[in-house]
Amino acid sequence: MEHQIGGPLGTLIAGVGMCAYYVALIWINVLLGMFLTPLFLIPLTWIQDAWKARGAGRQAV
Repeated sequence: MEHQIGGPLGTLIAGVGMCAYYVALIWINVLLGMFLTPLFLIPLTWIQDAWKARGAGRQAV
C-alpha cells in the first residue's frame, strides 16, 4: 500500500509549519536587535566621550 502526503491536509500542515518558521525568524531577529544593539552603542558612547574630553583638553591649553 502506497501512502501519499499531500492534499488539503498536507497543504495546511505545510502552511502552519512555514508560518511558525517565519514567526520564529522574526522573533529571534527582534530579540537580537534588542540585546545586541546596546552592546555596540554603549562602548561607542564611551569612545565619543573620550574624544570629546580630549578635544576639550586641547582647547583649554
